[in-house]
Amino acid sequence: MKVKITEAASNKLQEKISGKHGYVKLKYDIDGCGCAVSGVAALWFESEHYEEENKIETGGIPIYMEKAKEVFFDEEMIIDYKDTAGCFQLKSPNEYLNPRMSFHDKRKL
Repeated sequence: MKVKITEAASNKLQEKISGKHGYVKLKYDIDGCGCAVSGVAALWFESEHYEEENKIETGGIPIYMEKAKEVFFDEEMIIDYKDTAGCFQLKSPNEYLNPRMSFHDKRKL
């Protein structure tokens, strides 16, 4: 799996995590969906990473993803940030996987 982070997204992620310890994760969030196939992609910032997560090199900030959830994502993806919408975007060469992707700081403080 390949994930590229655009300069705009990298700058925004750095702004959100600067000076904080944690790991950026690309999650397939099914909270409130009631069904595993109705999830939505989201970025989470968590205190630790786990053995069941793969580290995905992006050429910048590493992203972690649950191995079991990789099936819900494309082989090549881009994480971008749009100032006009105030949100991240997850896209592949074929489609937008989430044009309004949120970022959640889930660290245990």
